[in-house]
Amino acid sequence: MMSSDFVVFRAGVALVLMCSFYKSTEDPLPELSPQQYFSTLQPGKASLAYFCQVGSLSNSLFLEELKEAIRPLQDYGISVSKVNCVKEEASRYCGKEEALMKAYLFRGNILLREFPTDTLFDVNAIVAHVLFALLFNEVKYVTTLEDLHSIENSLKGKANMIFSYVEAIGTPEHRAVMEAAFVYGTSYQFALTTEFALLENIGSENIDRAHLYFFHCKVVLDLTEHCRTTQMEQPLTTLNIHVFVKTMKAPLLTEVAEDPQQVSTIHLQLGLPLVFIISQQATYEADRRTAEWVAWRLLGKAGVLLLSRDSVDMDIPQHANVAFRRAEKEVPVEFLVLNDVDLIVSYVENNMYIEEIQEDEDGVQKGPDLAIQDDEVAETVYRDRKRPLPLELTVELTQETFNSTVTTSDSLVLFYATWHAVSMAFLQSYIDVAIKLKGTSTILLTRINCADWSDVCSKQNVTAFPAVKLYKEGESPVSYEGMLGTKDLLKFVQLNRISCPVNIASIQEAEKYLCGELYKDLLSFTSVSVLGLFSPAMTSAKEHFREVGKQLRGSVITGVYSEDDVWILSNKYAAPLPAMLLARPREGRIESVPLATAPVQEMVQILANAPLEAFPEITVENLPAYLRLQRPLLILFSDGSINPQYRNTTLALVRQKQLDSFTPCWLNLKNTPVGRGILKAYFGHLPPLPQLLLVNLHSGGQVYAFPSAQSITEQNLILWLKKLEAGLENPITILSDQEWKPPLPAFDFLSMMDAPTSQAPTKKVEECMKEAEGQETAEQPQGGKSATRRLPTEMLRIKHWNRSNWPKEAAEEPSQLHREL
Repeated sequence: MMSSDFVVFRAGVALVLMCSFYKSTEDPLPELSPQQYFSTLQPGKASLAYFCQVGSLSNSLFLEELKEAIRPLQDYGISVSKVNCVKEEASRYCGKEEALMKAYLFRGNILLREFPTDTLFDVNAIVAHVLFALLFNEVKYVTTLEDLHSIENSLKGKANMIFSYVEAIGTPEHRAVMEAAFVYGTSYQFALTTEFALLENIGSENIDRAHLYFFHCKVVLDLTEHCRTTQMEQPLTTLNIHVFVKTMKAPLLTEVAEDPQQVSTIHLQLGLPLVFIISQQATYEADRRTAEWVAWRLLGKAGVLLLSRDSVDMDIPQHANVAFRRAEKEVPVEFLVLNDVDLIVSYVENNMYIEEIQEDEDGVQKGPDLAIQDDEVAETVYRDRKRPLPLELTVELTQETFNSTVTTSDSLVLFYATWHAVSMAFLQSYIDVAIKLKGTSTILLTRINCADWSDVCSKQNVTAFPAVKLYKEGESPVSYEGMLGTKDLLKFVQLNRISCPVNIASIQEAEKYLCGELYKDLLSFTSVSVLGLFSPAMTSAKEHFREVGKQLRGSVITGVYSEDDVWILSNKYAAPLPAMLLARPREGRIESVPLATAPVQEMVQILANAPLEAFPEITVENLPAYLRLQRPLLILFSDGSINPQYRNTTLALVRQKQLDSFTPCWLNLKNTPVGRGILKAYFGHLPPLPQLLLVNLHSGGQVYAFPSAQSITEQNLILWLKKLEAGLENPITILSDQEWKPPLPAFDFLSMMDAPTSQAPTKKVEECMKEAEGQETAEQPQGGKSATRRLPTEMLRIKHWNRSNWPKEAAEEPSQLHREL
């Protein structure tokens, strides 16, 4: 029944991997020439050889993973060598450029299988693929229910089967199954599938993770009867599979006549509890049937024994019919009254994982494993892996085509890796953008797999996946810093269709630009247009503005008007030159911001904040952008859409500059349910809605509630804010000043989002405003520079709420509160 090759395969294996030259001062691989390597191959001798063509491009990511796989492969009798090729070598494995991204599996001198190296994306994938190829006859790969039933029928009365479902070949779960097959392949028939439809057919309720089933076929003599199955509920790891198989080999039911505290079985050794069904002579047959039912239900979870009350020399409570012994030492046996099989099973399942949350030596509970933070993403990718993507809508780049493509056309490049779950999830969004832009965009959408072309990605300073960069002729690449979704990426592409900044040629064109008529098709992607106003002589200031606009292209539209009649716009909008106008066509507002005294970084910050709405709905996605403003949140919690009257009241106060010291916003609890937890944390219970709060996250942590008995009108709101400013109101709570840091620097997403707008300006940019500043500095008295502090840009437009008016205890201990809202 089992193939004899299972014993033979350990004797001879060679995996030959084609690659480019890779130097390492700590290279642990023996280095041989092709002639030397092939002369060492012997029948029955396993070998893993990596052929390196001197002078070719290196695949460094794959090499690093291959080095990590050396030890586990050697554990399975596969030695590892490195083979250096030169151009003169005649070997078929040297010098083939198209073969550099493939791996070849040999047994002795016979080629068994070849793999693209992107399928060998890590240690688990390498080990899994090698063992899967070697155990091809021992591990049956099935794709249909008919295949599975055929194997099942062939095993009835002869042997049992271990059937596994994994999301994809090469995953850690696949490796664990193959390692189990290596050990237990002579005892059980192994079958494997990646088709989740098979799980549905055998009755699995959860198809979003790997599964393993034990088919009890050996005891089935009737060919029309299906084999009973037992599912392993623990995650598919090598250790868990070992424990599970051991429990399958143990007796289903054992009869004992001794103190349960003294009984020892394989289950206790494996860390599983014991269940004793207490029997007596008069009801022995019924008790045994009950015990067998319980044993089948708890198979793989606990050991089940039949304890004779009449034979054991100990006092058992009169009404007890079940005894439960935990796996931990020194824990006394529990005697229970459970009159139903379901009750017994439920009790055991609820009490067998009491140590899942463990404490370390310092008594601190262990947190979540950071290595599985992206499990949901990975599961989504695996679940959708068979969804066909129209990849032909994007151009696939290689080492040979990258430079020629990005230098001859406006190109958007996605840098990704096929082994990276987030990359593959984002690839779907990237293709969605390509579908929406099909036949309309002037920007070429391309992609390059960094798992294959790591050198190209390194030269483009790609240090994390996925990454998107826009290349335009004569300009530096622009990195996309938005959310990894279709909507934000589409906005980035569409806003980059036009020049940045746009050169406005006339007053009429400038007016059309400000009212949104010039670029109507882009209004759905941005809520603000920025227009810089400069006299023809202000060349340095204009260049400064252009540089700032280029930094933020793709997130905001910028334009420049610098004609002789610019004074007309300057007078109309009360904007002394140089200045910029922030136009919000949807709201019918145009703000003016003087630039004469605005430092470079503050101008960058203004432009970065320009797309922010005056009265936004707070969501998980946009909250970080509004927290960066460092202002107290004037936030209305609503169970649905807000009252139009309150919206009009708030926008009226915004236009009157009454709320410039705050961030007025609202939160819809139906769209963002976490708001209910926030309100409970503030009040201790869920208050009546709507509820208006002032949350001072960035200085003191006070939370104030607007009086529920008052209606929210312009007058009442202004009076309430003045009372807060005067310190006449008490907060409902003061948030802890505990700093909530990310678990690792790589998870500090707020800092990443701040990075593009906080980079130090270049010397050239710093000097751009000298012309505009010269007029003021010339009139400044001696010593004025040190005596007068330049106000931040926010002070140019608004009067800040004086923090000295906060309650004294808050003002004395200001703190930066980095926490969830």
